[in-house]
Amino acid sequence: MWFFIGPKVVFGEDALDYLEQIQGNKALIVTDGIMVDLGFVDKVKKKLKTAGIECEVFEGVEPDPSDITVMSIVDKLRDYEPDWIVGLGGGSSMDAAKTAWVLWENPDKRMEDINAFTPVTVNQKARLITITTTSGTGSEVTWATVVTDTKENRKMILMAKEIVPFAAIVDPKLTVSMSPKLTAVTGMDALTHVVESYINSWKNDFSDALAMRSIQYIFEYLPRACRNGEDMEARTKMANAATMAGLSFGNSSVGIAHGVAHSAGAVFGLPHGLVCGVALPYVIEYNIPTSAKYLAELAGLIGIKEQDEKKAAKVLADRTRELMREINVPLSLRESGIEEKDFKENFELLIKLIYEDASATLNPRSFTREEIEKVYECIYYGREVDF
Repeated sequence: MWFFIGPKVVFGEDALDYLEQIQGNKALIVTDGIMVDLGFVDKVKKKLKTAGIECEVFEGVEPDPSDITVMSIVDKLRDYEPDWIVGLGGGSSMDAAKTAWVLWENPDKRMEDINAFTPVTVNQKARLITITTTSGTGSEVTWATVVTDTKENRKMILMAKEIVPFAAIVDPKLTVSMSPKLTAVTGMDALTHVVESYINSWKNDFSDALAMRSIQYIFEYLPRACRNGEDMEARTKMANAATMAGLSFGNSSVGIAHGVAHSAGAVFGLPHGLVCGVALPYVIEYNIPTSAKYLAELAGLIGIKEQDEKKAAKVLADRTRELMREINVPLSLRESGIEEKDFKENFELLIKLIYEDASATLNPRSFTREEIEKVYECIYYGREVDF
């Protein structure tokens, strides 16, 4: 027996209008200062006012939200007692909103108690709506969150099947303001979700179907969205692709690329989507021995005509690198700006964090310490993985 879990998804241009239809009294908007500066918070407040809902704003979410920030949101929820929580922005704001929501609804739980095996109660005090303004994280539809543990300087992966928003709003108009760089790295995050979901041992027919359409959209429309941010067809397809990818990996899982992103993000402060993208072609190559069949299927979906499955999988890795060059994403961690001295000094910590990361442990090809060290070095130096 298996389950497919996801929220109501409201998508398309002007999907934000959905807020005018909800019923309630008070809402807390969880977001960051950029969303305030772009005027998105005012747009949300206006929609909620039309629905007769007053609101307050917590705008202090930082990239890779910390446990301290999440607990500040919990304190705000206790004081304000809204019946709606609105997570507005990229993955950081939505993850912070989701985590704070669970802790407020379950005052007996600690952050580290949130896991896939311990039920939690939600929707008793408030319902959650997520509004994504990027096309990549998939956080708007998943039942997982990522929070930075400030004491141990690591990223915590918190999961519970109950952490599903009441509704996810996917309005491509909200993504037009993204820079080409942000468009590129969030798009690579979505592509990593697709590939790692499709080859994961927890893959299933429903997650596969979403991944298959998503990879086609990403390869076709991501370059267009990077070239012209006002190309609404490209923005719409990328917004949909990212959410479909979120539903896919949220009902399957991911792998080593995400483990690398979580570890390098914690140690070096690199953006999650950037590191996912940098790691992806190397992770594809590493997984060829166990997952050539599935990788070849993905390759075929983007027009790679190669009968030999292992060769097709390798071409997929190379085609991914071509896409990265086209949209100006670095092809190695060294190209991303990490000095070799810093990489070597932190190497043991990076490997330790990989071993502690749930994402990496679910990779379809299991790894030894020697293998994961070699993979990490390939990702840093830009060497093909040929073992």
